[in-house]
Amino acid sequence: MALESIARKQAEPAPLYRIAPHNIELEQALLGAILVNNEAFYRVSDFLEPRHFFEPIHQKLFEIATSLVRVGKTATPITLKTFLAPDIDVAGLTAPQYLARLAAEATTVINAADYGRTIYDLATRRSLIGIGEDIVNAAYDSPSDSRPQDQIEEAERSLYGLAETGRYDGGFQRFAQALSTAVEMAAHAYQRDGKLSGLATGLRDLDRMMGGLQKSDLVILAGRPGMGKTALATNVAYNVAKAWEGGVRADGRIESTNGGIVGFFSLEMSAEQLATRIISEQSEIASYRIRRGEIEPSDFDRIAAAAREIEQLPLYIDETGGLSIAQLAARARRLKRQRGLDLLVIDYIQLLQGSARRAAEGRVQEVTEITTSLKALAKELNIPILALSQLSRQVENRDDKRPQLSDLRESGSIEQDADVVLFVFREEYYLRNKEPRPGSQEYFDWQTEMEKVHGRAEVIIGKQRHGPTGTVALQFKADVTRFSDLAEDDHLPQRL
Repeated sequence: MALESIARKQAEPAPLYRIAPHNIELEQALLGAILVNNEAFYRVSDFLEPRHFFEPIHQKLFEIATSLVRVGKTATPITLKTFLAPDIDVAGLTAPQYLARLAAEATTVINAADYGRTIYDLATRRSLIGIGEDIVNAAYDSPSDSRPQDQIEEAERSLYGLAETGRYDGGFQRFAQALSTAVEMAAHAYQRDGKLSGLATGLRDLDRMMGGLQKSDLVILAGRPGMGKTALATNVAYNVAKAWEGGVRADGRIESTNGGIVGFFSLEMSAEQLATRIISEQSEIASYRIRRGEIEPSDFDRIAAAAREIEQLPLYIDETGGLSIAQLAARARRLKRQRGLDLLVIDYIQLLQGSARRAAEGRVQEVTEITTSLKALAKELNIPILALSQLSRQVENRDDKRPQLSDLRESGSIEQDADVVLFVFREEYYLRNKEPRPGSQEYFDWQTEMEKVHGRAEVIIGKQRHGPTGTVALQFKADVTRFSDLAEDDHLPQRL
């Protein structure tokens, strides 16, 4: 009996192909509604396009109707037929006959928006099928020198693009709604640490000048080697992740109510080195002592406690070296989709690679592509990106070694694309290298100067689109590479 059943199934002709999802009757009803009352067009015009229709003749009709309505004319069966070939055949009907049939079977204007959304959703499904077919064909037909990872990143980029464009909300809103949104944003800022509109860096005076790290901003943090760029970036990343509070929304997306989920691309240091730095910062045990094992039992308890705390933080590290900007963007999108993402840190720009075409045009063009792509990524993901950058050696040739915008390497694109440019400067670093002969008058003068600048750092805000420029003084503990706020006079203990 079972064999007979199998035989019958084998005898049945298998379908040669599956038809992509569509609904011809729905398209006809919507087009008919538009032809009867052009008000129906305005219900769908802000999200529906000719390409969203499955039937080619329907694409043509909607395109003509769109052109007529937008120049102030009326789209009716009579006006549309003049733009169609007289010998057109639609299921055995001439163009005037088909247009009359559409008008006769039209839906009401009230249903137009719902019909339009359904047509849009079906078109999105067809796009998904197209992406899937492209993935399969690329996997079958890829040349031998093509890396599967490149195909994965291209697929992710296509899916993310479809996810972002596959929506029909937006458009004009009443000003009252905009006011409500602004008040809601202010309420969220009030609930956040520091009462800031952006992400709090955890450094009081810096937050006061910047209002926190703002969404969609590209923030460049630059400095010469030894100034503490990476230390400041890890401090900020840790502070943001430590302050994180949030949950999962009804639609499955992760929503942050305070602090943020942080992604850290460490192109220079390994994940272990970065972890050692953060443990050193939080346990206040010098990192060289941790690496050498020069620790006491009590030190180990502090290290273990710091590690347990750090382990719970929403801080994700990617230590892959030699990443291209396309690879970095794909990984950032993936992290945002899978875990959530509120802040992206990149250490550092000069270690990123652009496309092969831009690289062939020169390093300046390659860096231009990188910074432009980073700014676009910040807007796309709606998060701040904190990207570190080197400074040129011309700083060393000046008496005053405080950096300027012109000191940025390949400065044209970095300065242009950045919303905020920060410089890290430590006078102590340069003064230590000028130590004179002990016992001389110069040595005593040098000691006095060293005492003034010891443990002090400056963050110079060289550019800020939405705020003031200026200098913020910070405390810096070199042995544990930790930046913190300087104690204000009114916060110091009373002198006896």
